[in-house]
Amino acid sequence: MALLELNGVHAAYGPVGVLRGISLRVDEGEIVTLIGANGAGKSTTLRTISGVVAASQGTVVFQNQRLDGLKPHQVAALGIAHVPEGRRIFPRLTVAENLEMGGYRLPSKADIGVQMEAMFQRFPRLKERRGQLGGTLSGGEQQMLAIARALMMKPTLLMLDEPSMGLAPIVVEQVFATIRELNAAGVTVLLVEQNAYLALQTASRGYVLQLGEIILEDRAERLLDNAMVREAYLAG
Repeated sequence: MALLELNGVHAAYGPVGVLRGISLRVDEGEIVTLIGANGAGKSTTLRTISGVVAASQGTVVFQNQRLDGLKPHQVAALGIAHVPEGRRIFPRLTVAENLEMGGYRLPSKADIGVQMEAMFQRFPRLKERRGQLGGTLSGGEQQMLAIARALMMKPTLLMLDEPSMGLAPIVVEQVFATIRELNAAGVTVLLVEQNAYLALQTASRGYVLQLGEIILEDRAERLLDNAMVREAYLAG
């Protein structure tokens, strides 16, 4: 069953068109990845879904509700969490304060506390660092904090933009193990990742973007074996 659907979506930054008729779907329970070169429109696709960038044409539908035209906070309230490229934590707030900010729409302080403890159970390192300023964490710890902050609202769909960027290989393995664990626990994931091989190993389906258009869609294992994908994105 489709959880999220984009149909003929166009988007631009001022006069510069970036998305040119994107159509894709994410089914409930999937991990779907978007791969492509820098500037292909992957991050813009996530920003358009979350309302940061306005769609100029087409529709974005989540759980049978139109998202195009909504503000980012309205999209988030519907159950979509977006972890942007570069993590974007609050560097001058503590780990605990960052998590509190993530849970700002929860009904009470007690609910925030319960969810924060759940995040500390999932990410024990964050519990050790709960009083530490976010800006003093390592890159891997900041990525875990960004994901935990997004999970504070118990999202139905988690969108991740370049979660491996700037991280050591062993930390990347930990991040992607966490993504698989979250998916196994029922969180649907839409993943943008420059490491196409890792993304396709993790995802169930994938879309290949080129110059703002989808040029290929398939099961992840089939994309891994696709000659064009291997030459363009998996070489080396």
